[in-house]
Amino acid sequence: MALVFFASGCGVEDPSIVQGYIEGEFVYVASPFGGRLEKLSVRRGDSVEACAPLFTLEATPERAEREEARRRVDEARAELEDTKHGQRPSELQTIQAQLEQAKASLILSGYELERQKRLISANVTSRRDFDVAQSSYDGDRQRVAELEATLQTAHLGSREDQITAAQQNLLAEEAALARAEWNLSQKKQFAQVAGLVNDTLYREGDWVPEGNPVVVLLPPDNVKVRCFVAQAVVGRIRLGSNAKIHVDGVPDAFPARVTFISPRAEFTPPVIFSRQMREKFVFLIELSVDPETAMKLHPGQPVDVQLSL
Repeated sequence: MALVFFASGCGVEDPSIVQGYIEGEFVYVASPFGGRLEKLSVRRGDSVEACAPLFTLEATPERAEREEARRRVDEARAELEDTKHGQRPSELQTIQAQLEQAKASLILSGYELERQKRLISANVTSRRDFDVAQSSYDGDRQRVAELEATLQTAHLGSREDQITAAQQNLLAEEAALARAEWNLSQKKQFAQVAGLVNDTLYREGDWVPEGNPVVVLLPPDNVKVRCFVAQAVVGRIRLGSNAKIHVDGVPDAFPARVTFISPRAEFTPPVIFSRQMREKFVFLIELSVDPETAMKLHPGQPVDVQLSL
């Protein structure tokens, strides 16, 4: 029995069991804009689902900017519609009345010109009176042609280049509205993934500078186990191999899987690589656990890792 006790006490340690710790990769939720913290919807230690509200910043300037952008879009849309239509009905009626008046004057000046032609053939009138009648007739005819063209143009909309310019202006204003709406939406942040609220860095009423995180989340998928293995053992570990995590006070081990093996040695001594020094080489490996297990572990917690070599 003494020999058995001595052999068990002086035996070589199992190389498949190494010490490690729990590491969490946190998600820092912030707004790209600053403002007073109006509402904090979560507390430290809460579990949140994806798309759950986290916090809201005061958004009075962004809300006013959005309303201004909406009014500019409405104005640009009205201008575009106006360019596609002709003049107003009352304006068209005025041009039509002027055209009818010009046609009546043309008929009258035509009668006068025919009368002057007969008189000048009979040598009863002077050449000057005939020229005046001819000039009056030509002027009335040109006036009728002018008003007919004006009426036709009044029924049409603006030129194609003006319509195109109005369309481009509307697109620019709609883009400005979309930017204003996005700016407003960023004053209220939601959880992109489900996880644990690890910490809240501000209280309601505090001023939050732009880009500063307000809530720190820890998603279950971001909980990892890190440990260091000797260089004599790292060659026997494969990515995807199974492992077991032993936690103090927990009788059952948690399943894990190797997801990363560092290609570089840690704590390399600055001496010649002798056989004795190689024993000091260690390599970092990471293991992942399922989300249900991750919720039972805490970053910084020491664990024992049993690897499959």
